[in-house]
Amino acid sequence: MILVTGGTGLVGSHLLYTLLQQHEKVRAVHRASSDTGAIRAIFRCYTDDPDSVYDRIEWMEANLNDLPALSKAFEGITNVYHSAAYISFDPKNYRKLKKSNVEGTANVVNLCLKNGVEKLCYVSSVATLGSSVNGSFIDEETHWNAEENNSVYAISKYGAEMEVWRGTQEGLPAVIVNPGVILGEGYRNSGSGGIPKAVAKGVPFYTSGSVGMVDVADVVHVMVRLMESDISGERFVLVSENISYKDLFTQLSEFMGKKPPKKELAKWKLVFLSKLEGIASRLFGMKRNLPRSTVNSLYTASNYNASKVKEFIEFNFTPVEKTLRRVAKHYSMES
Repeated sequence: MILVTGGTGLVGSHLLYTLLQQHEKVRAVHRASSDTGAIRAIFRCYTDDPDSVYDRIEWMEANLNDLPALSKAFEGITNVYHSAAYISFDPKNYRKLKKSNVEGTANVVNLCLKNGVEKLCYVSSVATLGSSVNGSFIDEETHWNAEENNSVYAISKYGAEMEVWRGTQEGLPAVIVNPGVILGEGYRNSGSGGIPKAVAKGVPFYTSGSVGMVDVADVVHVMVRLMESDISGERFVLVSENISYKDLFTQLSEFMGKKPPKKELAKWKLVFLSKLEGIASRLFGMKRNLPRSTVNSLYTASNYNASKVKEFIEFNFTPVEKTLRRVAKHYSMES
């Protein structure tokens, strides 16, 4: 049987639907606070009868750091898709990030080894890759630089990757995918789902940076193909296109019938806001939405080369414009 962690997230929910087209049952773990019922809304993007698919998921409540519950979830499992992750860029959440992303992944790897799991697929991020030099493309060989101003999220995901590589050294077949910013239907209140939500409200400004984007359907397709193959011990950048924030917000605004941004926002203004937010966080415990690492990323031109995956499997990425049109249409229908 197949086990999916993070099944209530963006990648995990779309992955579950895809797997259930090929398998009678799939097991998925979830936290007590997770809303498993929300997955029906995702399934409705694919079928008029989401319940018939949803009912074939074998849900088990298990936190990644709850070894007794997680051990039970691994009984009879042959393949694991590990997409669960705690997402935060607030430095004060570093311990939570380390506990969930690093220690949680270590637990998954250890249980894979203990139970003789045939293969593991780990969903990482391009955040674990190094930065480009003189505008060069970033790929799987662009190594992590610990001296850079990395976000706490990136640090935790890099630590998780190290646990997966440890597993491969101990005999566990595994692959890692490093997606860019993932766009797809659902989850408008968290992660990348907040992009169309922000555009729907109106985005008057843009920043000078660029980002690598990928369709959630592409991420899922590659994960399944890699798991069905004999490929192991490899990582793959998953980015359809590199797009500037200006073009991203402009295209999405047009597809949603909103006014596109006209002015570039000077970096010093966001740096100033980030500092004020940091002071407020220390004094009043307020949540940080704009740490310095996030500001830096908004003004960094990140260009990724995702050609490696095409050398291993026959595959073509969905054009970003097509993804944005579909996401905009879905958002409008759901609003």
